[in-house]
Amino acid sequence: MELRQLKQVLVLAETLNFRRAAEQLHIAQPPLSTSIKKLEEELGVLLFERLPSGLRLTPAGEVVLRNARRTLFYAEEIRRSAREGESGEQGRLRVGFVGSASYALLPRIVRSFRERYPRIDLLIEEGPTSGLLRRLDEHTLDVALVRFPVLESTSASITLLQRERLVLAVSSDSPLATRDEVEIAELAELPFIIYSRSLVPSLHALTLYAFQEAGIQPRIVQEAVQVHAILGLVEGGLGVALLPDGLGKYAGDGIRLIPLRGVSEKLVVGTALAVLPDAVTPAARNFIEHVREVVQVVEE
Repeated sequence: MELRQLKQVLVLAETLNFRRAAEQLHIAQPPLSTSIKKLEEELGVLLFERLPSGLRLTPAGEVVLRNARRTLFYAEEIRRSAREGESGEQGRLRVGFVGSASYALLPRIVRSFRERYPRIDLLIEEGPTSGLLRRLDEHTLDVALVRFPVLESTSASITLLQRERLVLAVSSDSPLATRDEVEIAELAELPFIIYSRSLVPSLHALTLYAFQEAGIQPRIVQEAVQVHAILGLVEGGLGVALLPDGLGKYAGDGIRLIPLRGVSEKLVVGTALAVLPDAVTPAARNFIEHVREVVQVVEE
């Protein structure tokens, strides 16, 4: 049984005439008659009664006709899905993101992407930059929004999307809380809370680099993994912290974020898009292009 035979049954059932059906199918009448007869022999039933006045569907033919319509519909759905899958308009897309991207950047991208590609099944998962890059290398994610700079070893291509500046986080009752800005050189003697060297290596190294460029040896009193933990420790008076200003959205009323002076211009921090160039699916390609349209990509 072939799809073309089911289509022939459909057209023949509509016309109940071999000649007219053959004309609609753009074939000669004898091959159509032969094809229908072979299908009947294969199924072991008569689909059409041959009467002097024309053709009439048999009860078995009625059943076959219903299923032929359904089969041809699903066959066309498969063709359409294949076309859309190739064009990236349908399929599954696995997107990883760091928590700091969830406040503004990710919702803006995802909302407009869903509107543009409603047939793509988005799977969105949060994680630290190191974990997201590892999953990209393992091909369990297609794209990821990560913290920049990226110091971990990875095969991924990294594109900076949003540049941020470093700010000083202090408790609201700190003597520095009333300041409009602070020179980084003034921070030499303050107790610092810093990101974990092993679990958040990029932001850990970034902070140390900022101090190194300013000629300061920071007095580190605590390391932490999550920005919520760092801000909680700052609010509790344990110390101060340097953070990208994009993470300031996590700060509560007990925290004051103060702009810094004297930070090296070479220090670039922000959010980036990470992808494996040799493993970009059609859906991921559309996502990357969409991100570039939505976000003004930073020229490094």
